[in-house]
Amino acid sequence: MNRTKGDEEEYWNSSKFKAFTFDDEDDELSQLKESKRAVNSLRDFVDDDDEDDLERVSWTGEPVGSISWSIKETAGNSGSSHEREQLKNRNSFSTYTQLPKPPSTYSLSSFFRGRTRPGSFQSLSDALSDTPAKSYAPELGRPKGEYRDYSNDWSLSDTVRRLRKGKVCSLERFRSLQDKIQLLEEAVSMHDGNVITAVLIFLKRTLSKEILFRELEVRQVALRHLIHFLKEIGDQKLLLDLFRFLDRTEELALSHYREHLTIQDPEKRKEFLKTCIGLPFSAEDSAHIQDHYTLLERQIIIEANDRHLELAGQTEVFRKHPRKASILNMPLVTTLFYSCFYHYTEAEGTFSSPVNLKKTFKIPDKQYVLTALAARAKLRAWHDVDALFTTKNWLGYTKKRAPIGFHRVVEILHKNSAPVQILQEYVNLVEDVDTKLNLATKFKCHDVVIDTCRDLKDRQQLLAYRSKVDKGSAEEEKIDALLNSSQIRWKN
Repeated sequence: MNRTKGDEEEYWNSSKFKAFTFDDEDDELSQLKESKRAVNSLRDFVDDDDEDDLERVSWTGEPVGSISWSIKETAGNSGSSHEREQLKNRNSFSTYTQLPKPPSTYSLSSFFRGRTRPGSFQSLSDALSDTPAKSYAPELGRPKGEYRDYSNDWSLSDTVRRLRKGKVCSLERFRSLQDKIQLLEEAVSMHDGNVITAVLIFLKRTLSKEILFRELEVRQVALRHLIHFLKEIGDQKLLLDLFRFLDRTEELALSHYREHLTIQDPEKRKEFLKTCIGLPFSAEDSAHIQDHYTLLERQIIIEANDRHLELAGQTEVFRKHPRKASILNMPLVTTLFYSCFYHYTEAEGTFSSPVNLKKTFKIPDKQYVLTALAARAKLRAWHDVDALFTTKNWLGYTKKRAPIGFHRVVEILHKNSAPVQILQEYVNLVEDVDTKLNLATKFKCHDVVIDTCRDLKDRQQLLAYRSKVDKGSAEEEKIDALLNSSQIRWKN
């Protein structure tokens, strides 16, 4: 088929194939030259002094001078000489054949892979940064010594020492019972609680309960660690089995009683506490368990009744002072304070009566008076406070008595912002004179200070206190009248 000259030019210009020219370069040869230039540029980043420290590797990443490198180098040289003879006989106009790669002392793949640990090549960004690097040899493998951390040939003592240092160490290779017991004894001899616990966790996972309990029964140190560990993680079932195996009935009962803490529902907790009453506790602990059950039973009744009264809104104390929390599962003292605050005037026969709580749970007088005083003073019920300390003798005479001491009464009253008249009344009931003067001065009970100084006939102290009262006040006039009185024989 004949083509015109114009058609041929259009064909060659539009075709994806190009005509042969002597200026074209083989793509593989071009890539080889670019790689060689990149390798040579590495010397710009490496100091001449460190050149001897480099570990030279071939293009395949194998160390130069190794046996495998020598074999391949010999084979490559013999093959390359034959190829050179063939290249000489070929026409210069033919295309280039694939050239053999010359041996190099650097690995490009190692360079662009980046530095993985000290001693390997820098990444490209690190090489261009200002921070110099002293080691550029690529990572060809870790030293054999580093792999010993993951080996399984450690002895018993070495294993325990590694555990003590916090290093990773597998215990799975200790399979026989004898090896496991020797491992436990070695851990106990180290006197390190963390190591003992780690070995016990391994034994707990790999031994049956019967064998584990039998071996620990004669090893009290390890046994105590296991009991503490089970309490910390809350494994009550295994702990109960252990106490049952050891025939520790009291500890078994206490451990069973501790399970009530995980029960949130009040009714279910009450029923659970009822089952704990018959357990083999000591006499003192049995009384506490009974009181706990009785207290929760009453709290459930009081809570239901007070919730109804609060919603109805017919009781004044609940309207003025709404409840901030439920009384359920609260301690005995908190329950007593609650009863003194909301149910102080109720008859003794009711469950919510403070007097009933006092008698049922045998609350001491000091604890009862202290709690009742704090509750009534918070409500500013001063009449109830006065009645709390008033007693009558068999002749009908009244007298104030405080089991907790009137000095504490004064402090509680002042904390609840009691009026000065109330404070002065109870400050005067303090028997110790120095304590009375200190409290009166601290809480500014002027009349008590003035009368006490008069009774002590201490003119100097009264004169010094005159500067602490307001000028022109009734207290200052009272002090001046006493100082000018001729009927008082002052001591100073």
